[in-house]
Amino acid sequence: MANNTNNFKSLFHNFTSKRQYNKTLVPFTNFYFITFSIVLCSLFYLFGLWTHHRPYSAATTLSAATCFQPSTNTTTTTSTPSTLQIQLPTLHFEARHKLQDPPATAAREYHAPPCDPKLYEYTPCEDLKRSLKFPRQRLVYRERHCPAPKEILRCRIPAPFGYRLPLRWPESRDSAWYANVPHKELTVEKKMQNWVHFDGDRFRFPGGGTMFPRGANAYIDEIAKLIKLRDGSIRTAIDTGCGVASFGAYLLSRDILTVSFAPRDTHEAQVQFALERGVPALIGVIASKRLPYPSRAFDIAHCSRCLIPWGQFDGIYLTEVDRVLRPGGYWILSGPPINYAKHWRGWERTRQSLKDEQESIEEVAKSLCWKKFVERGDLAIWQKPTNHVHCKMQRKIFKNGKPFCQAQDPDAAWYTKLDTCLTPLPDVNDIKEVAGGKLPKWPQRLTSIPPRISSGSLEGISGEMFKEDTELWTRRVAYYKKLDHQLAEKGRYRNVLDMNSYLGGFAAALVDDPVWVMNVVPVEAEINTLGAIYERGLIGTYQNWCEAMSTYPRTYDFIHGDSVFNLYQNRCNMEQILLEMDRILRPQGGVILRDDVDVLTKMKSFADAMQWESRITDHEDGPYNRQKIFVAVKEYWTAPPPQNQDHNQDIK
Repeated sequence: MANNTNNFKSLFHNFTSKRQYNKTLVPFTNFYFITFSIVLCSLFYLFGLWTHHRPYSAATTLSAATCFQPSTNTTTTTSTPSTLQIQLPTLHFEARHKLQDPPATAAREYHAPPCDPKLYEYTPCEDLKRSLKFPRQRLVYRERHCPAPKEILRCRIPAPFGYRLPLRWPESRDSAWYANVPHKELTVEKKMQNWVHFDGDRFRFPGGGTMFPRGANAYIDEIAKLIKLRDGSIRTAIDTGCGVASFGAYLLSRDILTVSFAPRDTHEAQVQFALERGVPALIGVIASKRLPYPSRAFDIAHCSRCLIPWGQFDGIYLTEVDRVLRPGGYWILSGPPINYAKHWRGWERTRQSLKDEQESIEEVAKSLCWKKFVERGDLAIWQKPTNHVHCKMQRKIFKNGKPFCQAQDPDAAWYTKLDTCLTPLPDVNDIKEVAGGKLPKWPQRLTSIPPRISSGSLEGISGEMFKEDTELWTRRVAYYKKLDHQLAEKGRYRNVLDMNSYLGGFAAALVDDPVWVMNVVPVEAEINTLGAIYERGLIGTYQNWCEAMSTYPRTYDFIHGDSVFNLYQNRCNMEQILLEMDRILRPQGGVILRDDVDVLTKMKSFADAMQWESRITDHEDGPYNRQKIFVAVKEYWTAPPPQNQDHNQDIK
């Protein structure tokens, strides 16, 4: 065999060699090589056939077939008396490692049932029963005390039976339907003071008050004789202990926007009356926490017999008024103890107690570096300094007065404790300079760059960005009015809420409509812009939308929100926020929300469960923007008629 191999190698070498051979041997050599190659290849082919096609026995064939039969054994053994036993493994074709499929679940069904009809005035964070668990000292029990997560209602607050859409502004300033606020207590308690009268199926508001029985209009005229109210220098006001908000209602005709607040107390539904009239108002009280407004927000602050002990507790309440009052702003006080020499008998107090009270107020005002601007008749007015240059000099020389607050954010005002220290004004370069920047007069104030932005106090927001935002919202609101015909109809809406206001561009775009807008800056917002909103001559408040708002059910005709649910998606339940919106929205009120399409799709499912008529439409820039617009109208529905209604009418 070795010789044959060597001969083949030699022949192959000779065949491929380039050397010259004898020409007579070439044909023979080629023939020999080809023949030998064919024979050798044939032998190897036949050997391969013999190897792979040996005859099988019957036992072998049967054993091979059984490996494809399902079996629970790991092996299959088959034998016959005359054949060889063969063991073959059982083959399993399922995966050895796998995750179990998740259990099949049905699509989630949202459910938002109506609440008990008795809860038609439910205010979650000012619940009267819950408030009794807290100290009465300094009216702490009248502050916000929200329910624990397990106590939050998961139902829709009904309107009272017979509820009607409020009258349109300006008629609503003087009248409201009785069925909407079915409380006659104030018509009896304040009858002689002309707060409110009952007349058939409605209430009448003559505009009177405890200290202005001739009406708020005449009272404001008296104030206008002492300070300028019509030249645009005064735009924002705060009314503490507002009653039915007649003071704020009549300031509107003078282009002054007032935030009125009062606690939910024995004066039943006073703030609710204000809201039914179409006047800005919130439930609130000065007790142990700061008011939910930024520093330097209001041009004037007002108290007309508001029963706040201004001179007590080291002047802590008047110090809070100083924080929210703008440099050069005014504090107006009427009622006890002003003009006590004339009124002390009617107030059922001694002359000495009233004198002591006025002296304590004067002392606190002096410690705040205020000056007594004027006192005439039943009115006294103090003025806050335009800067703290003189105030700081007095502290150094006389070593007296309130100390300045140190390392404290003056705009932080959400559950922030009150302090007796004086909130310092921004530094100035000149004694005549207005701290924080001088504001233009209204209406130029609305579109001028707010000083908080121009000074760089709001990091990341420039004057150019402010202008672009104003133009953007002008365009967006015009688009909204094409989507919601009620928004386009002048007078259909009056009370408007913007849940995430940023710079107030939405409210600014509605300034020519007969509406007022409560601008909310969420406490979770990356930048606190509420101060800049006030510098535009607009009003607003802080709010955490994981909690209920400090207002009555059916406060707003229209609610707007920009990316609200995107902001709160990892903080609280979407359904909770939507139920709160439903609570504070009036029947047949409108909603426009803008957010990511996935967020709005989920939201719509729950909105349908709340019986809102809703749809999702394209962004104003077209269908290729992921942000879409959710448009809805709350269905009109009320509580069922009381079962004993006829019986009660017979008794009356």
